[in-house]
Amino acid sequence: MFPYAARDLFGIEGFDIPWYGIWVAAGVIAALAVFGIYSAKTGTPRRDSEFFYFDSLLSIAAGFLSAGVFQGLFDYIADPSAGFSITGGITFLGGLAGGAACFLLVYILLRKKTGADIRNVLPTVPCAVALGHALGRIGCFFAGCCYGMPTDSPLGVRFPGMTEKVLPTQLFEAVFLFVLFAVLSVMLLRFRSKSTLPVYLISYGIFRFLIEFLRGDDRGSFIGPLSPSQTLSAVAIAAGSALIIIPLLKKRRNGQ
Repeated sequence: MFPYAARDLFGIEGFDIPWYGIWVAAGVIAALAVFGIYSAKTGTPRRDSEFFYFDSLLSIAAGFLSAGVFQGLFDYIADPSAGFSITGGITFLGGLAGGAACFLLVYILLRKKTGADIRNVLPTVPCAVALGHALGRIGCFFAGCCYGMPTDSPLGVRFPGMTEKVLPTQLFEAVFLFVLFAVLSVMLLRFRSKSTLPVYLISYGIFRFLIEFLRGDDRGSFIGPLSPSQTLSAVAIAAGSALIIIPLLKKRRNGQ
């Protein structure tokens, strides 16, 4: 179905279109737009919207830096002889961890001064992240990275420099994230659910853990046979589960 990579189909001879950067930028813009629109639709106080919009911008920058640091760390663990470098690529889960840490740190430092309440925007954040990540994964497809294992399936893609077709795991993940974005949006906008964050962490963590088995690029190992991404996925699943279980235990303890 896809005999060659999309970047070849839409490339212009003599001009290298930075499709990856374009799609990543589109993802960032879409995420910020969703955050703003959904905050308004859910009645988030303007004070909180403005503060967390600023916080989000800082967190996105920190996330990209963290993504490079994590990838450099994983590469160094896999091959210490190559030295440590943060220019070899990025990893989404590493960026998510760093971005989330920055988001919370800025909030903790400034919450008393601004009076902002993170509970007003926390359910909106996963919707924005899911959509931005989906568009970013399309960028990965155009860049020819994060590809799957060799296949004879009609879905196979032959990227430049490859002699055989591989599974387009980038597109599989993009489709999953678009569906997840839709589910989270319905939860938030129609049912006013406050559980979008744990649902995001658990569902994406499970999906990412499983799709790693289909990846054909070098995944490396981190803890036993688990790849770095599978290890971080397990952490995300545990965190999401804790966000569901702990409140239930508190309610039971209080006799509610």
